[in-house]
Amino acid sequence: MKQLNLFIELIRLKKPIGFMLLFWPCAWGLTLAYDFGGSFDKYIFYLVLFFLGSVLMRSAGCIINDIFDRDIDKKVTRTKDRPIASGQISIKAGLFYSASLCLLALMVLLNFNKLTIIVALGSMPLAFLYPLIKRYTYWPQLFLGFTFNYGLILGWICIRNNLDITPIIFYLGAIFWTLGFDTIYGFQDMKDDEIIGIKSTSIKFKKDPKNFLSLCYLIFIASLIFTGFFMNFSLLYFLSLLVPFIHLFFYQINILKPESEKSCLKIFKSNNFLGLIVLLNIYIGKLAF
Repeated sequence: MKQLNLFIELIRLKKPIGFMLLFWPCAWGLTLAYDFGGSFDKYIFYLVLFFLGSVLMRSAGCIINDIFDRDIDKKVTRTKDRPIASGQISIKAGLFYSASLCLLALMVLLNFNKLTIIVALGSMPLAFLYPLIKRYTYWPQLFLGFTFNYGLILGWICIRNNLDITPIIFYLGAIFWTLGFDTIYGFQDMKDDEIIGIKSTSIKFKKDPKNFLSLCYLIFIASLIFTGFFMNFSLLYFLSLLVPFIHLFFYQINILKPESEKSCLKIFKSNNFLGLIVLLNIYIGKLAF
């Protein structure tokens, strides 16, 4: 039972915000590409597959992250008790767990078409390089954006079996959404990171965070607008975008207190709700008459 609890802690299963933030872009891309004029069976099946894939890959990524960061985690208040950093789980066991999770994720992936499988396998290096990036650049959150939103492209390709400008624009915008919320998340560790020498956009823009976040979220909203134009969505879709706009600018940015860990974590977690809002926006665009 103890080992099971350690494994659950290792893969952050009790903190679903991580895999949900990986899942939402998958759902966005899938919903954007799907033809709802026919059966919903395929849509539901793929939605479940993407959810399972998000849980598995996020879990594997957490383990690799903890292995790379084990010496750093020991020096950070928030992470010093993680199973690998504290020595409760060995590196060898962590690698075995991660490989097993990746194998299960591959079994899920094989249910998609050939192009989706090839493109997904091409993203694997991105999933495991993030822990190294923050050692060399102030932009690890940007790199994470490329990684976390890759599912948006996969969601489109698994239905259309091609790639065009619409999902690319949406994907690029979603990268800035991740850049914004992960910068907010990074404020929690900023003091420890500065002492250790770890880089982040949280540190880079600590003197003027709200202007930087406003730019990130403005680009994201712009991508939603352009996506609606390319998809020929009705006016109702564009009006519905007021909801994520209000959430991002009048809630997240307005109440943010970078010096407060509680405030940062609360705002970061609210992006799970934002993911659902955007999915509902897409449903409105696809189904509105």
